Amino acid sequence: MQETQDYEKDLASIRSMMERSVKFVSLSGLSGIISGMYALGGSLIVYFILYDPNSLFNFRFYYEDENSAVSKLLLVAIVVLGLSLGSGYFLSLKKAKKLGVSIWNPASKQLFIDLLIPLLSGGLLIVILIVQGYYGIAAPSCLVFYGLALVQGSRSTFKEVRYLGLIEIGLGLICATFPGYGLVFWATGFGLMHIVYGAVMYFRYER
Repeated sequence: MQETQDYEKDLASIRSMMERSVKFVSLSGLSGIISGMYALGGSLIVYFILYDPNSLFNFRFYYEDENSAVSKLLLVAIVVLGLSLGSGYFLSLKKAKKLGVSIWNPASKQLFIDLLIPLLSGGLLIVILIVQGYYGIAAPSCLVFYGLALVQGSRSTFKEVRYLGLIEIGLGLICATFPGYGLVFWATGFGLMHIVYGAVMYFRYER
């Protein structure tokens, strides 16, 4: 009986080592929660820039021609992205040390490449759209390309990342059919969904 238990433990250990060699397991659930909070905070700032004192659910198009508003929105997006990446890297590094693995390994390199291609191409397209004045398509494009990046990157990490990516794509497509409500969908996708995803990851893998 004891030999059987030892055999099962050895198999579990080997399986864990193999997963760590081919998958990036250092993603932190807490980083997802924190990123979601950053996104909600950024959405609140954007609300005050664009809508205050009017209702969030009123259509607002006239601000689209205000270059100052667009510049402020880009600044908020850059700050939120920077904080999210910084927190994600720090917490993932901390988790990697706890697991006894390197944060920069073949799996993380593959994940980086998988994420970079759709994020970079999507980001450039969004910049082009904004420069040409197509502001209304920016929010759904962000969600769709981010979702595509997550689906692509999920091959190298946890399966939950794929589900989050599919949700982001769905939200982006729905957002495209409801012009004027980009902020609502942006806050839902990058804020609320990240918090839910991060909580699931934390309680499933890190407790």
